[in-house]
Amino acid sequence: MGRDFKWFERPMEEKSYAPPSNFMDLLLDAVCVVSREGRFVFVSAAGRDIFGYAPEEMIGKPVIGFVHPEDRAKTLDAVSEIVGGRRMLHFENRYIRKDGTVANILWSARWSEADALRVAVARDITERKRSESKQTAMYAISEAANAAENLPALFQCIHGIVRSLLPADDFTVALLNPASDELTFAYRAHRRHSADREPSAELGLLVETVIRTGRSLPSSPSGECTPDRRNRLAVPLETPGGVIGALALQADAPDAYYSEDDKELLQFVSLQVAAAVERKRTHDRLQYLAQHDQLTDLPNRALFQDRLQGALARARRRQGRLALLLLDMDKFKDVNDTFGHITGDDLLREVAVRLKASIRASDTVGRLGGDEFVVLLEDVARAEDAAMVAGKLLEILSRGYDVHGRTLQIIPSIGIAIFPEDGENDEELFRSADSSMYAVKKGRSGESPD
Repeated sequence: MGRDFKWFERPMEEKSYAPPSNFMDLLLDAVCVVSREGRFVFVSAAGRDIFGYAPEEMIGKPVIGFVHPEDRAKTLDAVSEIVGGRRMLHFENRYIRKDGTVANILWSARWSEADALRVAVARDITERKRSESKQTAMYAISEAANAAENLPALFQCIHGIVRSLLPADDFTVALLNPASDELTFAYRAHRRHSADREPSAELGLLVETVIRTGRSLPSSPSGECTPDRRNRLAVPLETPGGVIGALALQADAPDAYYSEDDKELLQFVSLQVAAAVERKRTHDRLQYLAQHDQLTDLPNRALFQDRLQGALARARRRQGRLALLLLDMDKFKDVNDTFGHITGDDLLREVAVRLKASIRASDTVGRLGGDEFVVLLEDVARAEDAAMVAGKLLEILSRGYDVHGRTLQIIPSIGIAIFPEDGENDEELFRSADSSMYAVKKGRSGESPD
């Protein structure tokens, strides 16, 4: 070893460093000093970017005047704790910037009793909060879409989510009908009064413009956005297939203001809403197709059985009656054989139209298959009432049908079963109605059942 490393033993000379006078102005966070009376006495240069005001515009002004109105109470409580000696390290509140937008601020603050001043450091966390809001909205809307039983329930959940993110005294969802392309206001809610009434002309025009152009309105604090319209915001509900509607917000406060950041946030929400609406519509459509006859659009056997079970349960509770009418179109096979299946299908569609138009809204007509239809009559007072309905249907369905330029005539055989006289359950009622219908067919002279 033997080598002398004396250089290693020499103490290193420490260089002193004096920061420049503008050192504090280089900080990204704003340093603020506040008097006992709650007025700014110093704001570093970063305050301009965070609060939107030049430091000299804030000096001498009450701090609380810059705080968002909804956060002033908790801010004053925090100030009391700080003046009382508590060091506040992670306090959050919102400030209103000079341009009217909202800034989310994270504060660290302490009180200097010797100087009678409150010293605080402000960090702008607006972007972080916005990102968190988007993530929260995405999860919440996804959960709502899975949990809601129907679109109105979904819109009610989304209203609550949006209201937690933005001022929304009036919340409106307008949708285009996929079949007719007509605009309907699917959901409206107001914080202080019922919103069942028709939307105002201004709101209706705003929504129609957004849907027609595919652009959010108001578009900016200047240009198309006049001061009296800054309290309204509408964004399109857009899917890969196009615009399907719009979301519209309105704030009632006279100084309300929707910023570009608010518009961006609502646009993000609208994408999630549009996707949820499409999923719900697809689900409802598939469910509808699974429960309805594709030819006539009437309830199919499965849906009719479900409605019959519900009607039987109600009749048992009320100790009432219901009637089951089973219909079979005599000689329908001859129509198919003579004129073809297209003519036969059109004839069945017309039969379905006449049936639906001839019963009460509380009753149900379904197609079991082929030329066989069934009618459920609820709240039947007497068996004779069911016979009267059957007679009416016989007369209506026996009239001529104009199909492809031909006048065709086809007569139904109708069997009747009454609960509880002819059966206690669905199987017994169908058997009784089938026997009754067969007897009608057999009783027609010169005719044999199909």
